[in-house]
Amino acid sequence: MINDTISDMLTRIRNASIIRKKAVLIPYTRINFKIAEILEKEGYIHSFEINKKSIDRTMANKNIRELKIYLKYYKKYKTNFYKLTGVKNKTTVNAFKNLIKLLKGKQSSIKMPCITNLKRISKPGLRIYVNHKELPRVLAGAGIYILSTSKGILTDREARFKGIGGEVLCTIW
Repeated sequence: MINDTISDMLTRIRNASIIRKKAVLIPYTRINFKIAEILEKEGYIHSFEINKKSIDRTMANKNIRELKIYLKYYKKYKTNFYKLTGVKNKTTVNAFKNLIKLLKGKQSSIKMPCITNLKRISKPGLRIYVNHKELPRVLAGAGIYILSTSKGILTDREARFKGIGGEVLCTIW
């Protein structure tokens, strides 16, 4: 039995993105569903869907719902075969780099996850609450906080705009 479903969700997404999996299955709860909606809206995941599977336990069919989250990656190109440290003219360096990027087969691409870090802030043993004036920014606005407020689960930007605070669930960048 999982006591903290949010940290379980974040850990599953973090582990799946480290090994570059395409999708990850998470137990369905309303709060996990809302967090997945926020992640999709903010562009951190590609999409998600609700899967239903039935398990026969002692002749009582139980339907278990799961969230299937499709993770999002971007391609990062790297070329290791050139070093242009001796050239001091910036326009020639840029011209050489553009020519090298056009070379086929000499360049490799790496799938980099869109989610760099997921961190649980408020835990069952220690709840963290903030008002709208105390909301910090993650990496100067590059990341988001997810808050549980009286108006539902919101990002830090939405909570700041509406002027409400709440419990800080997690941070993502």
